[in-house]
Amino acid sequence: MEPQEEHNEAEKGKRNMEKLFDLQVFAQENTQTTGGLSAEMKTYYGMELLENAKPQLVHNQFAATKGLPAGGGKTVEWRKFGAFDKALKPLTEGVTPDGSGISVSYITKELAQYGDYTTVSDMLDLTAIDDVVLEITDRHGSNMGLTLDTVTRNEIQQGKQVIYAPKLGANGAKTEITSRTALDKDCRMTSELVAKAATQLKKMNAPTFDGKYVCIIHPSVAFDLRQDEAWIAAHQYAAATELFSGEIGELHGVRFVETTEAKIYRGENLAGDVRSLKVKGNTVSTAEVGFQGGTVAANALAGRYVMIGGSRCKVISNTTAKLVLDTEVTAAEGDAIYPGEGGKNGCAVYGCLFIGKGAYGVVDLSEGTEVIVKPRGSSGTADPLDQRSSVGWKGIHAAAILYDEYMVRVECGSSYSDEDKAN
Repeated sequence: MEPQEEHNEAEKGKRNMEKLFDLQVFAQENTQTTGGLSAEMKTYYGMELLENAKPQLVHNQFAATKGLPAGGGKTVEWRKFGAFDKALKPLTEGVTPDGSGISVSYITKELAQYGDYTTVSDMLDLTAIDDVVLEITDRHGSNMGLTLDTVTRNEIQQGKQVIYAPKLGANGAKTEITSRTALDKDCRMTSELVAKAATQLKKMNAPTFDGKYVCIIHPSVAFDLRQDEAWIAAHQYAAATELFSGEIGELHGVRFVETTEAKIYRGENLAGDVRSLKVKGNTVSTAEVGFQGGTVAANALAGRYVMIGGSRCKVISNTTAKLVLDTEVTAAEGDAIYPGEGGKNGCAVYGCLFIGKGAYGVVDLSEGTEVIVKPRGSSGTADPLDQRSSVGWKGIHAAAILYDEYMVRVECGSSYSDEDKAN
């Protein structure tokens, strides 16, 4: 192609791009739709939103995807087929044996809609409005991804197969742990725990992702695990491998995906900036416990869990100086009252998910999500001076555990258990 022709083509492309991003498109009657945006622009912004959401969909990337129900019902359904028994009885010549029936069960989940939006003032015309729209779309894409991925995460964190990390002593001794509330920062993820979780999945014949299981972990847990001599970083893989979003390495046939959205269990402060309270007066086998050491509004702690004297209790109600609990406790004057949603003394506990293929399912996000851009002037008398435009998203989502036996949750502490907040 001649230089002049190259220049002409470049100018043409530039003009087309300018046209695409020209806010005047919003003002031209022949480009308006009922949504206030041309089909071309809606497609563009919709793609922009979904592309920006993809890196945030860490938990969703390992799910079995289900399309939205035909006809628009509010419930999505997954079919679950049972395994056939071994046909160990020899066949008799000329005799047709009884066949095996198909065992089918159904898992249903109610669909829910999520969404958010941002209003843009006309004062932002001081900069290019298209840049503003694109920037906000970018941020809403991330927000959508994080929101819908968290919905999935919270659902699959309810699996029944749980392994608690043992407490590691300075001399290498291990103390077995049997509950979340007994975990502390010395109950760390180890190579042995990884092997144990992988073995449990193997024993349940959980399908793999191309020969490997997957584990979703928090960076604080990954920090501890990377110290293991057997750890293989992703860039050290012997064979060319397409990496999952967030993949950092492999250990014992498990590929690890790192995300700050991996579940952290830890309660908020009990009183403003005060993490814990103190027992006021000796209490013996009572469900009413006086406290001091912080300012707490009446019933501000109702429904929360606390740790008192080694017991985890639910707060039924509270005054500014007394807790009413669902369980009787015994405690001494000055004993600490810790938040009870996490580990020992209120520290952070991490829910690390070891996953086999097909363990859980989600709704196909490409069918249930939508970007909505409303230009200035599209609101009629609700915006008489054409001062506001808006960018937003909405999405329909649902997630469900399909095969509980294909997923193991390892709960552990980390070097950062005293620092990390609940998510």
